[in-house]
Amino acid sequence: MHRLFETASFRNRDRAIANLGSLSADLPVDLQSRIYFLLSGAADPDMALHCLSRLHKEKEEEFRRLTANPSFLLPLITVFSNSRFLSEEILQQPSWLEQAVLGGDLHQLLTTEEMELRLEDFLLQHGAGVPSALQLAQFRRQQILRIVLRDVSGLCTLAEVTEELSNLADAILNVTYRHIRDELTKRHGAPRYVDEAGAVRLCEFSVLALGKLGGQELNYSSDIDLMFVYSANGETDGERSISNKEFFKKVATQYTALLSTYTARGMCYRVDLRLRPDGKLGEVCISLAGAKQYYRQRARDWELQMLIKARVAAGEKAPGRELLDFVEPLIYSSTLDFSAVEEVSATRERIQEKLKQRRGTGKEIDVKLARGGIRDIEFLVQCLQRLHGGREPWVRHGGTLLALFRLRDKNLLSDSEYSRLCSAYEFLRHLEHRLQFEEDRQTHVLPQDRDALEILARRMPASELGSQASASQMMSRLREYLDDVSEIYDRVIHAQQPMYYTGMVAAPSAEAAGDEPKPAAQAEQPRLEQLDSNLVRFLDQRAPNFAAAVSRANLKRGGKSFERYLEWVVPNAEWLEWLDSDGVLTGYLLDLFEHSVYFSEQLMRFPEMLQELRKARLRPGVDTSIGEAAELEDANDLRRFFRREMFRIQSESICLGTPVFQCLMRTSNLADAAIRAAYRIAVKEVAQSHAPLSAGYAPGEQMMVIALGRLGMREFDLGSDADLVFVIPDEDGPEHQFWTRVAAKMIDRISAYTREGFMFAIDTRLRPNGREGELVQLEGAYKDYFAQRAEAWEGIAFLKSRSVTGNVERCTQFLNELQDLDWRRYGQSGRSQKQLRLMRQRLEKEQGPENPLKAGRGGYYDIDFALMYLRLKGAGIFFKVLNTPERIDVIEKMGHLERADAAFLRDAATFYRALDHGLRVLTGQAEGTLPRSNSQKEMLAELVGRWTPDHLHDQALEMELAQIQDRTREFFDRTFAG
Repeated sequence: MHRLFETASFRNRDRAIANLGSLSADLPVDLQSRIYFLLSGAADPDMALHCLSRLHKEKEEEFRRLTANPSFLLPLITVFSNSRFLSEEILQQPSWLEQAVLGGDLHQLLTTEEMELRLEDFLLQHGAGVPSALQLAQFRRQQILRIVLRDVSGLCTLAEVTEELSNLADAILNVTYRHIRDELTKRHGAPRYVDEAGAVRLCEFSVLALGKLGGQELNYSSDIDLMFVYSANGETDGERSISNKEFFKKVATQYTALLSTYTARGMCYRVDLRLRPDGKLGEVCISLAGAKQYYRQRARDWELQMLIKARVAAGEKAPGRELLDFVEPLIYSSTLDFSAVEEVSATRERIQEKLKQRRGTGKEIDVKLARGGIRDIEFLVQCLQRLHGGREPWVRHGGTLLALFRLRDKNLLSDSEYSRLCSAYEFLRHLEHRLQFEEDRQTHVLPQDRDALEILARRMPASELGSQASASQMMSRLREYLDDVSEIYDRVIHAQQPMYYTGMVAAPSAEAAGDEPKPAAQAEQPRLEQLDSNLVRFLDQRAPNFAAAVSRANLKRGGKSFERYLEWVVPNAEWLEWLDSDGVLTGYLLDLFEHSVYFSEQLMRFPEMLQELRKARLRPGVDTSIGEAAELEDANDLRRFFRREMFRIQSESICLGTPVFQCLMRTSNLADAAIRAAYRIAVKEVAQSHAPLSAGYAPGEQMMVIALGRLGMREFDLGSDADLVFVIPDEDGPEHQFWTRVAAKMIDRISAYTREGFMFAIDTRLRPNGREGELVQLEGAYKDYFAQRAEAWEGIAFLKSRSVTGNVERCTQFLNELQDLDWRRYGQSGRSQKQLRLMRQRLEKEQGPENPLKAGRGGYYDIDFALMYLRLKGAGIFFKVLNTPERIDVIEKMGHLERADAAFLRDAATFYRALDHGLRVLTGQAEGTLPRSNSQKEMLAELVGRWTPDHLHDQALEMELAQIQDRTREFFDRTFAG
């Protein structure tokens, strides 16, 4: 019990202990356990415990009934820890909770019609006639209880919460209107009018909802913006006849007063009628003809914009729908008048200024009105709807989230803009809801008290902040979203300026020729897909040189990704200045997005990589920064360093056409630097956590770290594994466990997947006995193994070995001795030819179908195995390191290769490495086959052409590959004949 008690975040522990004591005195132990457990996860355990204690004291029978049933206990503590006003209702009427839980519909969204049926049933229990303000307020709170339970329990989405709150309001509005109209009709008769054909018709009345209710996105405690319109002037047909205007004025006045009257259960809704024609000075209700005349002749721009969210929420539908159909062409500009945007932007600035004046220098944050808040998102959506709704009816919708989706669907927002705005909107609305359902108060301001912020954070959905939410985490996320929205708002609004939207302008020459007129922008600007982006339009104003370069580039493949990346560039004035002032740097950036899906993704994930691209631009071929690894003491810093340097080197490879083997040498040097740094870090960390056994032992560079395979030959590439083995001198054998820990720590530091990225995988299977062998082995054991038991392929693998870090001098001598053993066992005896041929045949059979470029017939392995055999065939000369071109040169000089064969092998090796490198640049990983996509094949062919001589890319890539494969296999067969 005490452990569970400790996990709850009680602010007043003394009071909590007293309350727990009073509760525990006569409760069964299992019930105590359940209560303590639920309190440990409650958002506000103090408040929940206080309410439980009150319920126990004031209504003990109901307390025992509710707490004895697990189906009631969790919802009870949920409400007690989230909402004070609902907690008070349950303390007064515990049956409300039972009705909400037993209703069987907590997993269901109730429609307006279902809400109306519930309200009518509720009112029947309290007598006929017009409902009282108290009855309406009580019904509303009962339904709010049910919706809060759904919301906090994660049984519905934000969109479902706001829709259900709106359905509740619609039901109350409609039912209340019917009862008021029926009552007034009994007194004055039915209102009627004569239509244009002379027929007498029943006059109808529509309740139009605007604002959040109009968009069906109502809050828990929000004003409802209403407007009333009736069919036409006339009079009622009763004995006490009055004009239709008087009749509906009585309806509107009684209606508004009833909904807004404060009762013991609060008020039902605060009704705001200021958005009606002429605002506060206008009639409380207006005829359809009068409304049409107003909006046609006198409505201000912002009044038209407010009608974007308008809909008929209650009453008869016809008058309201006719008015909305009439104003729709006025709302959505077909001429794309930018003054609409300027008007809204000015309104936004006035709101911001008033907010500052009202709050002074206070630190309050208003999630609705703050820069980047809810209002900004709504304004942004409405601006884009007004500007583009004339030609794109699809974007006309009152709901913010659905409108965002439709704007994205029509390319008026990018995927990233849509995602960021939706995420921000949902977070802000969840926050707003939790501020409001605590006290049923219309507030959007965050508390400044630290404890209150912590409670608010814990009330947020786990999908937003996780299960262990904190105030600092919530505030950090909030600031990120406000900054995101503010940046997008400013950029997108500025992007709507008339440069690209000047309407249909006919050029005189076109008219003279009888051609169709074209939009001015189309006649003067290149019509690229990217120019539909708000980002690119914005660039024209801030970075015209950069914008012109983007327009000329005509990206065929990387356009979408490039647009998303621009969203990171545009807010950064320094980056934007670099690109605007340096056309070469811009060319490099565009080149990366056009030719590398992988590096496009890297740039979007780590936008600051632009700085590394600039280094490549200013100091190409200079790798002095690799030396910085020697100063790093933290594994995460090492991962960031590796990511930056790899990006810089590969950017030069793509943009400058660095010769492929030169690029592989540079990436091998980078991998070496990372391994050396990881070795140093690992020795230090292990020495601190597991000191050596010998008191006087000073761990340093005793261990030998050996690279084999591609890294051993300095042909390491993006996405390569590093083949490493670890050896210690025999005299260091007593510290074998220490060095095994160091090796394991190195592997973890290099190959772990973290939020900072992944460097490369480590493969240690080339050690004696493979996976079964010890990770770190003694020098003497290695020599014995290779002299006595090693398979041919194991010995031959060490022809590609070199020392990377640790005791490099001793390691180099050790490898010399191993290679001498190889030559004596396989080269001098001539055994290598047969064994290598069999090994190559096995690889072709096992791996060739999946990896034809390397293991298939005539693939790179044919070259590799032939060179290993020819090297063993000669004298056992030791070389510290040889890459493939150097191996070819050495073997040619030994007299084991004809000049023509050597020239062909250089070409073939260059082609295969360029092909492999291109595939890695495209995808970020090794690929054994050509891509199926024509687009990727095209990119690959363009890249390979940058790294190979002209005669290796003067025909289609597939044809060049087939010819090289045939000739490579012919050379292999000739080499291993006999």
